[in-house]
Amino acid sequence: MEESPNHLNIKSLAEDDRPREKFAGLGRHSLSDAELIAIILGSGNRHETAVDLARRMLAANNNNINELAKLSLAELKKFKGVGEVKAVTIAAAFELGRRRKDSESIEKLKITSSFAAYEHLHKRLSDLPHEEFWILFLNRANQITKEENLSKGGVAGTVVDLRIVCRMAVENSASAIVMAHNHPSGQIVPSEQDKGITKRLKEALKLFEITLLDHLIVGDQKYFSFSDEGQL
Repeated sequence: MEESPNHLNIKSLAEDDRPREKFAGLGRHSLSDAELIAIILGSGNRHETAVDLARRMLAANNNNINELAKLSLAELKKFKGVGEVKAVTIAAAFELGRRRKDSESIEKLKITSSFAAYEHLHKRLSDLPHEEFWILFLNRANQITKEENLSKGGVAGTVVDLRIVCRMAVENSASAIVMAHNHPSGQIVPSEQDKGITKRLKEALKLFEITLLDHLIVGDQKYFSFSDEGQL
């Protein structure tokens, strides 16, 4: 299929100037604001590449992304080469950026005690007819950055792969983790297997300079903390 003569597409640019290829090859930080906007635009108009159009749009708004983000659909469409679809796409991209910023501004829950971890996790683990393991990933301030359901099992127990736990902790850039599981029987006395898993995981995480902050066993409206009981 031949390229339309009515506009210049990003593909018509020299290899080093193609924003998509530059993003993929050198990473997002290597691109200018105009190049990032050009990726969203996809194409320019008869006289401008997408990058040139993006530069003009920025220049018309004092080269300020925040000012550009405030434009209405009608104002965006005043730029030659920006129709309804491109205007909506640009506006949607800016809206996602706003929502991400709002999401990041919400203060992360900080684990200051075993009870704080229990309060957060008991809704996941209480009253289950089967056993589940959950992991809380924490940053240096002991704030929860992510939580994962590690495994589900039967009434008698479930399998925990320590290699998977370590890999997940590293991938999530965790400084510490809290592990928790429930006992469907309601009893919270740790089994020998619970003790063994805790000890091996603590040693394995040390290799990655990650701390096992606690291991909780959740029962009927109560819990056991390996940290509180001096078993970590």
